[in-house]
Amino acid sequence: MEMGRLAALVATLPGWIVLMVERDELNLDDSSSDEFKTKAFATREELFEAMEQGIEKARKALQGTTEDHLMMPWRFVMGGRLLYEMPRHVMLTDAFSHLAHHRGQLTVYLRMNGVSVPAIYGPSADEQ
Repeated sequence: MEMGRLAALVATLPGWIVLMVERDELNLDDSSSDEFKTKAFATREELFEAMEQGIEKARKALQGTTEDHLMMPWRFVMGGRLLYEMPRHVMLTDAFSHLAHHRGQLTVYLRMNGVSVPAIYGPSADEQ
């Protein structure tokens, strides 16, 4: 995955929380899901704005839901196949794990391109 697309994925993953709370599935074969297909942004400002909007929308979606709703199943469909069906709260946890995985990939890209790696869980080696 190219670095711009990976950065966009990391920035927009918080917005997936809205999807998991408000919709019953993500079906990548359905054109209504096109907004969840990752595309690189033209500028850093667009990237940061998308991240901030996703975080704000996710916060509102979580504040507006209930435990009972989060126990309801959520599905991920692609290529006409059901890939996952689990309670929403499990999929939300998986989304955070997915974010951590791709954030790690992004730090490798940064290091390979001579960019200082920012602190994630405390100071990075580049900040000392």
